[in-house]
Parts: sequence; C-alpha cells; structure tokens
Amino acid sequence: MEARVRRRTVAIVAGLLVLALIAVGAPEVRDAVSDSGVDVVLDEPGEYQQPVDATNPPASGANAFPVVDVLTADGDVVSTASFVGTPLVVNLWFAACPPCQREMPDFAAVDAATGDAVRFIGINPLDDPERMLAFAASTGVTYDLFRDPDAALTDALSTVAFPLTVFVTADGTIVGRDGVLDAEQLAERIERYFGIEVPSA
Repeated sequence: MEARVRRRTVAIVAGLLVLALIAVGAPEVRDAVSDSGVDVVLDEPGEYQQPVDATNPPASGANAFPVVDVLTADGDVVSTASFVGTPLVVNLWFAACPPCQREMPDFAAVDAATGDAVRFIGINPLDDPERMLAFAASTGVTYDLFRDPDAALTDALSTVAFPLTVFVTADGTIVGRDGVLDAEQLAERIERYFGIEVPSA
C-alpha cells in the first residue's frame, strides 16, 4: 500500500514539474507539447506549397553537395559524385506539385540559354519513370532527370518543400538554395553564384 502511494506521489510531482517547465518557458518542453504536427500549408485550394528559403536549411558540414546514389529512368544507379565538375542547378520536383509545374518551363528555357556552361539536373523522389519523363517532356525539359525513390538526396538536402533548387559550384560546394523561381530569378542566381551571364531565354 505504501509503495503504491509513493508511486502515485512521484507521478504527481513529475506531472507538476512538467507543467512548471512549460509555464516558465523551457523551449524544448514547450515545443514538444505544443507541436501542432502540421507539415503542409495550403496557400490556395488544391495547391501544395510550404514555406521556402528559411525552412530549407543548408546541408550540414561544409556545404558539400551530398554524395548518394540516385537512379536513371532506366533504373541504373548513378552516384551524385559524378555530377560534380561543372556548375550545377539541381532541381527537386514531382509532377503533382503545382509550383513545380509552373517553374519547369522557365528552367527548360534557361537551360537552353546557358548551353554547356551550367548543367541542369532534375531529381524526382515520387514519380515512376514513365510519369517523370512524360511530364518533364510536356514542360520542355530536356536536361538529365534522375529518380530518388529512397529520398537519399532529398533527405540529405534537408528538403521540406517542393520545388527546391540547389546551386552547386564546380568543386561541389552548395552556394545557394531556393524555392519557386521564374526565368529571370533563375538567371540572376546563375550570374550571382557562378559568374555566368545568361543570354535572354
């Protein structure tokens, strides 16, 4: 009987301690209790868009582009290490993402305007190969597309919103990351990060 009373007393004291920590504002406790669990924000009905920029923090470490395996549309394994050597514009997208749909024609136009000076790469974590290729073709995209079905690169880049575009120098350093971009903004980023002037697309 005495042991049961002691356990009940300890439980009550522990509960009061948690409430006291919340009341004085212990951030780790308050955040754990008040987390709403919301992980998607809908700006417009039927449109997926989460906050970008501030919610897409840089990769950890020295901002090196992550080395992971991704897949070609044919299912061949390719290491992202093989991408390094040319300035990169790496765009993470999927077909059912309305902001991705809006920006992809602009990416296709800027890719065509930059030629071989910048390599554009599309990374798709969700679609099957047929859907990925068909949708990209419908937007005019002709640059290299890879699948990331295990989200290896998606997770390594701490992606929390789509689209995400990462700018990588020829030596493999991530120098910038953005959400939705139009052609003018994309060209400005390429000039700023790589010093490459983009002809009018």
